[in-house]
Amino acid sequence: MKKFRKVLDGLTTSAPAGVGGGAATPLAPGTVPRELDVRETLVSDNFQVCKTTRHGFPFQPTALAFDPIQKVLAIGCRAGGMRILGRPGVDCHCQHESGAAVLQLQFLINEGALVTACADDTLHLWNLRQKHPAVLHSLKFNRERITFCHVPFQSKWLYVGTERGNTHIVNIESFILSGYVIMWNKAIELSTKTHPGPVVHLSDRPRDEAKLLIAFESGTVVQWDLRAKKADFRIQYDEAIHSVSWHHEGKLLMCSHADGSLTTWNMRNTTKPFQVTFPHGKTQKDSKKTESCKPIPKVEFKTSRSSSEPFIVFSGGLSYDKAGKRPALTIMHGKSVTVLEMDHPIVDFLVLCETPYPNEVQEPYAVAVLLEKDFIMVDLTQSNFPVFENPYPMDIHVSPVTCTAYFTECPADLIPVLYSLGIMQKKQTFSHKEWPVSGGAAGAQTEPEIILTGHADGSVKFWDASAMTLKMLYKVKTCKVFEKPKVAEGRGSEVMEEDPYVVQSLIWCPHSQLLCVVGFSAYAILYRFNKHDATAEIVPLEVYLQSETEDSVSPASADVHPATVDPRIRSPQPFPGNPVSTTVSSVRDSAPHLKVKMRAVRMPAGYQAQLVIQILTADGEPSQQITGVDVNSAYGLLALGCGNNLVLVDYLQKSLLFCMNIQELHSDPYLRVRSPHKIKQFSTDHFSVRGLANFCSDSKKRIRTPNQSLTELSDNPVPPELERSRSPTSVPHCVSPPNDPGCVPEPASAVRASHYSSVLYLLDSVKGPGRKLSLPTDLKPDLDHVNGQCSSAAGQSMASAKLPGKLSGATGATGPEAVRLGRRGPGRPPFRKAQSAACMEISLPVSHSEGYASRRAMLQQLHGVSMYSHDEHHGTAYSWSERESRESSFSRSRSSSISSVDREAKESVTALHFMESFARKTDAAPSPSLWVGTSLGVVLVLAVSASAGTQENQQDSVTMSPSGTVLMVKGSVLRFASLDFNGSLIHSPYEVWQDPHLQENPERGRRCKLAVSRSSSQEVPGEGHLVVVCTEKQAKVFLMPAQTCLHAHSITESSFVLCADVVSICNSVCLACFCANGHIMTLSLPSLRPLLDGSYLPLTDTRIARTFCFAGGQALYLDSPTEIQRITYSQEICDNLQELLGELFIPLETPEVQNRGFLKGFFGSSVQTLDREELFGEAAAGKASRSLAQHIPGQASVEVLRGGAGGVVGELAKARLALDERGQRLGELEERTSHMMSSAETFSKHAHELMLKCKDKKWYQF
Repeated sequence: MKKFRKVLDGLTTSAPAGVGGGAATPLAPGTVPRELDVRETLVSDNFQVCKTTRHGFPFQPTALAFDPIQKVLAIGCRAGGMRILGRPGVDCHCQHESGAAVLQLQFLINEGALVTACADDTLHLWNLRQKHPAVLHSLKFNRERITFCHVPFQSKWLYVGTERGNTHIVNIESFILSGYVIMWNKAIELSTKTHPGPVVHLSDRPRDEAKLLIAFESGTVVQWDLRAKKADFRIQYDEAIHSVSWHHEGKLLMCSHADGSLTTWNMRNTTKPFQVTFPHGKTQKDSKKTESCKPIPKVEFKTSRSSSEPFIVFSGGLSYDKAGKRPALTIMHGKSVTVLEMDHPIVDFLVLCETPYPNEVQEPYAVAVLLEKDFIMVDLTQSNFPVFENPYPMDIHVSPVTCTAYFTECPADLIPVLYSLGIMQKKQTFSHKEWPVSGGAAGAQTEPEIILTGHADGSVKFWDASAMTLKMLYKVKTCKVFEKPKVAEGRGSEVMEEDPYVVQSLIWCPHSQLLCVVGFSAYAILYRFNKHDATAEIVPLEVYLQSETEDSVSPASADVHPATVDPRIRSPQPFPGNPVSTTVSSVRDSAPHLKVKMRAVRMPAGYQAQLVIQILTADGEPSQQITGVDVNSAYGLLALGCGNNLVLVDYLQKSLLFCMNIQELHSDPYLRVRSPHKIKQFSTDHFSVRGLANFCSDSKKRIRTPNQSLTELSDNPVPPELERSRSPTSVPHCVSPPNDPGCVPEPASAVRASHYSSVLYLLDSVKGPGRKLSLPTDLKPDLDHVNGQCSSAAGQSMASAKLPGKLSGATGATGPEAVRLGRRGPGRPPFRKAQSAACMEISLPVSHSEGYASRRAMLQQLHGVSMYSHDEHHGTAYSWSERESRESSFSRSRSSSISSVDREAKESVTALHFMESFARKTDAAPSPSLWVGTSLGVVLVLAVSASAGTQENQQDSVTMSPSGTVLMVKGSVLRFASLDFNGSLIHSPYEVWQDPHLQENPERGRRCKLAVSRSSSQEVPGEGHLVVVCTEKQAKVFLMPAQTCLHAHSITESSFVLCADVVSICNSVCLACFCANGHIMTLSLPSLRPLLDGSYLPLTDTRIARTFCFAGGQALYLDSPTEIQRITYSQEICDNLQELLGELFIPLETPEVQNRGFLKGFFGSSVQTLDREELFGEAAAGKASRSLAQHIPGQASVEVLRGGAGGVVGELAKARLALDERGQRLGELEERTSHMMSSAETFSKHAHELMLKCKDKKWYQF
């Protein structure tokens, strides 16, 4: 019998199935109808994968730099990345090939170049005159470690300090070391016996360029005379030095130290400090000693014309005694001391000044503070030091991003509306001045694009992604829908405090303004857009499911209530002898139960919550996570897939249509054979939700059904007295004919509880007007249980004998004791679902290997589903930070080694899609339908029909019925799409959003204004269409209503597809796929011809798979916990990328030197200039040792640096334009020259005439 089942499974799953399980084989060549000869215009040349831009906060920042003339900012990162920011729209990401951390950044001010020093002791020169910066030169130090770099203003020489204390000089133009070296043993005094330590600071003296200040970590400061090649003076201090800052006149010097002190030195007397202060250290009364303070990593000493008092800005220096004190930035201005506490540790900061000249009054106006997880700008021109409003999306990661959605070609008027609503949400007051970083030029404008991000705190953010920018528009907080969780003791309190509102997925329609948010706590919230404030109650809708972990009954778990088992623990069925055992405490702490606010809630204008659907188990605990969701505004329906259950909700009437097991929707021959009994069958018209609601008297109806069919109700339920009078040991009767060989009487102990797996819960709201649930005639069910009571003699006897017999065999209890063990409390499931023997016998253990063996194992880690194996006894806590734990991977291959019973236990809903389609082969015209895809490659089609309301009931009624259409594909279903016979994408119909405050049409009902995308050539809607089905392994195109497979393509064999979508590109459509091995693939439609297969990004983190999504010719994913990376796979976008990106460099004139005045210039010290070429050139200093550093040519050249470039065509155009301008200027110069010559001749003529006139006159005659 076992072999027969395996063979039967192989026959039923090896080939795609049509209606009723029939085969749907691909059409033979030459049999495709003529009208399906779609002209495909896409070729491989239309595709190319490249990165476009990156948004968000740079991950793990390490360094900061600013160009005061170009007004652009650069941030270096630990992973070798670099972000260059200008005005909004100017955002460029660069990456060092070595991946070494960026230690320091130095702009060549107003030169369009940047020097980076990396942790691998390499210097890089970047060209910023092109839209995508490139490395011009690199210099690799072999024997010394780089610790500090300094580029003087308007100099082509770079000072490099090393860990050994030496100072080298590099020519920036050639990027070659000079022979001029300042050795550490020459810089310090000869009497010093210890090494001074690494170089921590290098700078020119403001009024004398020939003097170089070198600061060592040990506390030694040396002023080196570059001409004389000797030290002018040396400063010795006991504490280690961290940073040095000059006064603009070069007479005072300020140092920050490791003991939290600031020392000021006068250059006239360097034997002792002029002043020593501990800004945050208080003097102790007893010992008169200053309390110990934390180090001050950096200090800035700046002067201002408006005040005689300088600005002293530093980080750190707080007292150690102040426990729990947050990182702070201190601003000292005269007697005023302002401490700005930060939320994150300070990495670096810069004081932005008006002038780039270090020897002039600085005029500071802002402080740029780089934190570990944020970037802020402080306004120094106002006394309260407010913060500038950051135009960059630096707050994406405030709460971890859990999912994303990308929408292109959005309505043009939608972004201004969302932006105006978002402004009202801002409560923080910012500086009234503009953002100081305003350099560069933004790129070309694009179509409106919007990005949605879901976060761990339950918030949903809308971002404007137009024109390669990202700007915050609007924010929705789902936590406002629920009551605040009560903090309890124990493990549950930790769960509540972390992330009970984690967003799992998002469904948004920009045209109908519907937003559906699905959370990890098994809830779905439906939002509708409203331009006005409203006060209303949020309708909760609770859907109860049977716990799927109730699969075995053992002595260890016999007394545990079935609903207490964690529904999120989805493990393989346990082996005989290895029963699943759980405890109530471990399950209760696994997931928080959120309670919806049961009162009127004031909701501001924007997206307002209308309905909250919670998926719960029988005892009210959160059920398994939602695995699929789709909402359609034209039908007013919301579909949810919850494991192997399908939930359909009418959100207009806020009622539940049905909730049933996926096995009940499609026909399986083996499952029909294994039905335990058959009773009276009724027509499909008699089965309705109204009948179910009238049959049950409880407020919440619970109907027990078999695995394979829906339940037909009888009008004569069995009274409770009759059921209690039944014997618990009664043997079920066989209702099949006596000559039926399939009917074999079974003892009570052999009856499998899995025959009663599904539970259908209906609410009183289903009694609403005209809601029907109809069944096809080929799926005629029978009645088993209602509210735990049997309505037939066979069913009653079977139910009463089943579980007690099993328990008595396990525990030794018989008779009344067995009845007591089998009795359940009110409102609880009557039986525990037990695993069948066939499933136990063929369940095989899964070996744990490196990587993800299947998509299910990876997705279970993605969604935080903890797999429960036979050697684990506790579920993991429902915490976003602890979800990445041990997983068990399962193969869902539909091979003959997997029986139908096992297949039933593992099947779950993975994809849902509403569309206009042909639900049956006999349909003459397309109608609304719901396409359901499962994890085992089964595609089901449910027909949706709406009828007009009667005079008594103005509401329309919706009927949902299984059509009997079953299609088979390989792998878990990911995506559905509909195409017309021209190959154009047919979008799902939607209701155009209308202001609810406008006067409503009473005849509107459900027949509102709909928008359905159809091809203009389809004059007859009954011609048919194509349906694209993409799974984790393959893609298929079906012809409807014939339900024949036109094309099939195996996408991958060694990996699996993570994300797939049908996208529009180059006025055509294609299927885009992203695989776990990092490949991005595109297939033509409908022929499924491979167009692109490029290795882009390997799946190194589940974060990428969780956030990857397609839209048009672009895609995005979360490259790091704080950054969103946008890419394109369109050749057209790649060609136009230079126009879309912003300019980093704009030619600007360098400001002139300030006029010091006559008295200051006469009595004050004059500025001493230095010809560095004369000192550091090869003629004077010689060549450096080749073994010290190695020069590596970059990707660009000096000509590209000076000319800027964007391709060969751009270079030629610029050269031609430059020649034209030069010719024009030469012509103007020639005209001016001729005009000057004529003027000179006229002047000479007049002078000669005047000379002749006055030649003979005496002096006294004038």
